[in-house]
Amino acid sequence: MKLVILGYGAAGFAAMIKANELGVKPVLIGSGPLGGTCVNVGCVPSKTLLHEGEIARQCGKNADFSKSMEIKNNIVEEMRKKKYEDVLSSYDVELVEGKAHFISPKAVKVGEKIVEGDKFIIATGSSPSIPDIPGLREVGFWTNVEALSSRKVNSLIVVGGRALGVEFAQMYARMGVDVALLQRSRVLLPDWEPEVSIEARNILEDDGVVVATNVRVKEVRKGLEKVVVTDKGEVEADEILMATGRKPNVDLNLEVAGVSLNDRGGVKVNDALQTSNPNVYAAGDVIGEPMLEAVAGREGSLASENAITGSRKGVDFLSVPRAVFVQPNIASVGLREMDVPQAESRKVMMKDIAKGRIVNSGGFIKMVTQQGRVMGVSMVGENAADVINEAALAIKMRVTVDDLIDTIHLFPTMGEAIRIAAISFRGDVKRMSCCV
Repeated sequence: MKLVILGYGAAGFAAMIKANELGVKPVLIGSGPLGGTCVNVGCVPSKTLLHEGEIARQCGKNADFSKSMEIKNNIVEEMRKKKYEDVLSSYDVELVEGKAHFISPKAVKVGEKIVEGDKFIIATGSSPSIPDIPGLREVGFWTNVEALSSRKVNSLIVVGGRALGVEFAQMYARMGVDVALLQRSRVLLPDWEPEVSIEARNILEDDGVVVATNVRVKEVRKGLEKVVVTDKGEVEADEILMATGRKPNVDLNLEVAGVSLNDRGGVKVNDALQTSNPNVYAAGDVIGEPMLEAVAGREGSLASENAITGSRKGVDFLSVPRAVFVQPNIASVGLREMDVPQAESRKVMMKDIAKGRIVNSGGFIKMVTQQGRVMGVSMVGENAADVINEAALAIKMRVTVDDLIDTIHLFPTMGEAIRIAAISFRGDVKRMSCCV
């Protein structure tokens, strides 16, 4: 079998590794920096800069812009080499650099080179989605790419209030930049629990970010600086960061391959990641939401296994965790209370958890159950992005609150919040000792 993988980001690399494990040497086709978005202009650099902001805040100062960018660049270069360049050289793979497009259901063209295959995996990722706003392109703007490799600015307008916008707003605020965030919906993080949305706004405003919700951007023009005109007034800043979502990279002449798109503009797949062409699979951001690096990697591995062996494995999306890496972290897994029939929920404040009090963490943990079974967990607090992994396992294994209560947790830790949230279904945690 000849397997051709389009894209060498998280999904493409995972597909390549799984193919080798199954005895297949794939053709790996990609363009741009090896490793794709996450390691180069996504998760790794953004979380590095957020961490620099955390360290500086603990010292009561703003992060040094130039030093933070230098640290970020070093980490990105190191991880790209160790996790992608060196990894690639240790596998049996044919690398073809360039952008591919289908010329038939069983062949793609890369430059002047034609690559034929029996099975294909589309893992071409995503790119920033920029709305059509009058004047925006003429005046100029940043995406995540520019924001992670920029010059120092004094002021910044962030358009968009989901995870990307919230993270960049805090990141730049903690580097001494005046930040205003504009969000078109009523709240930040509109697809999270309502309590989380409120807390996200509080977090940003505590860092000095000016947050405006329920506003519509009407146009952008050039004044003394760059001016964003909304239906509620004007905001002026040195730069504008468009954090308005991402779109799947599907410019591959897919119709020639008999591959259809879904209603979100991504590649349409079934539960086994198979497209409308049974010999073509897709994985990662190119499918659409959820656009998460961990999901992309898992889908890439499964797509490769399914394509090679004929198995029909898929992802359990209910147990996929997500996080916003501001400080304190915001994280969740499973369903919101409003989405669970006959739901019960409990909320425990971080100040009522020993480690939360020790590290002076704000926030809370909320657990949603259905007939005693854990269906969703949302958390705002220090290290919530790490703690949420246990909740993901709990949901994947369909455990009950009693299962969590019966599991001894190390004291004092932030992870203990999971057990205490479960205990809160059985009694008032404020009237219990530390080691209940």
